[in-house]
Amino acid sequence: MAIFWTLQTEEGWNIALRRGYLEGNAAYAMYPEEYLWMMEQMRRRLPRYNGEYPIWLWIEKPDMRSTGHFNSYTKCVRLTVELDERDVLISDFYDWTSVLNNDFIAHNEQEYNDFYAGKLSLSLEESWERIFDYPCPRDEGWDGTHLWLQGVTGRVYLEQVKKVEHFVSRKQGVI
Repeated sequence: MAIFWTLQTEEGWNIALRRGYLEGNAAYAMYPEEYLWMMEQMRRRLPRYNGEYPIWLWIEKPDMRSTGHFNSYTKCVRLTVELDERDVLISDFYDWTSVLNNDFIAHNEQEYNDFYAGKLSLSLEESWERIFDYPCPRDEGWDGTHLWLQGVTGRVYLEQVKKVEHFVSRKQGVI
């Protein structure tokens, strides 16, 4: 068993309270095809996964004062949950953004250039599976040194929720 955190809207949390569990919802999938790819990875890698839309988890406790998780002034909750590690698929958050952007995950600049020059036999989708290989050898000048891990699971039952903290998301900055 391990502790994880998930950030949810109050609306989503209230739905979970009524039905007895928290589960992802296809209607809120910002990247539908990429979520389906992640769900296929969950089917392959988590023996007890039943095909639910994923609940995103954080390995490190997220700071509720940070921005970017929700639209400005959204009523939210940070849930502390205790889950069996066999029910959580952990991946590299930064590399997940490459999946979201339909980009090749390279370990260094040369490999990236070789892929786009057609010199590698590794497919784009095969490179995406590298999000599960952590820590992996990387060129620090190309990819940095910080490892930020996330997790996904299919369902969180109310009895697995150990703490509920309500907050309102901060105003999003303008770029």
